[in-house]
Amino acid sequence: MEAMFPKGFLWGTATAAHQVEGNNVYNDVWLMEHLRPTIYTQPSGDACDHYHRYGEDIVLLAELGFTMYRFSIEWARVEPEEGQFSLAVLDHYRRMLEACHEHGLAPMVTFHHFTSPRWLIAQGGWEAAETPEKFARYCARVTEHLGDLIDVACTINEANTGALFAATRQTAQRRPAEPGNAGRAFSPERHERFMVAAAEAFGVARKQFAPFQFAPSDVARGTVLAAHHQAVDAIKAGRGDLPVGVTLALQDFHAASGGEATAARLNREVNDVFLEAIRGDDFVGVQVYSRMRVGAEGMVPPADGIEVTQMGYEFWPEALEATIRRAADVAGIPIIVTENGIATEDDGRRIAYVERALRGVAACLHDGLDVRGYTYWSALDNFEWSAGYRPTFGLIDVDRRTQVRTPKPSAHWLGNVARRNGL
Repeated sequence: MEAMFPKGFLWGTATAAHQVEGNNVYNDVWLMEHLRPTIYTQPSGDACDHYHRYGEDIVLLAELGFTMYRFSIEWARVEPEEGQFSLAVLDHYRRMLEACHEHGLAPMVTFHHFTSPRWLIAQGGWEAAETPEKFARYCARVTEHLGDLIDVACTINEANTGALFAATRQTAQRRPAEPGNAGRAFSPERHERFMVAAAEAFGVARKQFAPFQFAPSDVARGTVLAAHHQAVDAIKAGRGDLPVGVTLALQDFHAASGGEATAARLNREVNDVFLEAIRGDDFVGVQVYSRMRVGAEGMVPPADGIEVTQMGYEFWPEALEATIRRAADVAGIPIIVTENGIATEDDGRRIAYVERALRGVAACLHDGLDVRGYTYWSALDNFEWSAGYRPTFGLIDVDRRTQVRTPKPSAHWLGNVARRNGL
């Protein structure tokens, strides 16, 4: 059945600086990758060398048919030491933005995508009362230098990451999974050894160690939301007409037998608290990959025989429609799908996943919901945090030895959907 999308609908794909640029040596994750013990299976290293190869990547995305490119600016590159801003790095990102415009890609810029400068973590990270002001100062400086070339701004990627980690850790029937790698369980003892080693490496007490991905406390939640709101004000002060929002890792909770009360609580803690907090924003970025099943005693893993992805997620593209509808109902603001995709070696299943997900987007549009774009995660096979380079989300294969890019059939398929503006 044909499904057409509104004129001007944004068709994008996404990356994050640390996952593709390579050699982001000034941020917290780089240090944590190289600790012993560590929960990271391998260091990011050169990643996809996107810092130097962005030109060819942008050309390739445009040639495939996309109209938007979402990427992040690396705070630790821009401000490697507190108060010292690198004009050379800001100029680098300006050239990236110019390349997007030159090739017809609307740039969506994320100001913080999981990684933070090391100096911020040494000062208390995402539980420190001063962090929102420091983040807003960085956002103001970036907007001053780059704001005229940004089409859409995201302050923080997955602002509810800490809440999601806390909720799943508390309710897991099996051992909890590492952030960014839901398919690989780890013991609480292993996690704690890593956290102790990391805190020591940053020169802070274990209780004061709060990098973004490992800050599940209520204090951190307040800090992140305050940082978002102050960043919105800072960006708007620099360019008032720039659309600004935040992205959320919304979850499609399904209650298994006896899990209704737990599912309702998790919906509140992980989804609704954050959706309610951003009701005045220009848009919300919806990000989802699968559903989560919740039983009487906590999270329920996929049943035997159910198709799962390389991340251990259930193959469930219908989660996108469900979370768009929840965001529209609770936040009541425009929606952009800023991440949705699948880690798989079978590219045919990638196409099947995205087609079913897009059918859900089309149903939302048919019902009058204000959905303005779809962004596939990710453009390139890249560094997937603690899982390393094993999961392959990308539309474009990257040879780990030569850095040669090869578009997969799914890249051409989705690019053609973008050209037609419909299925």
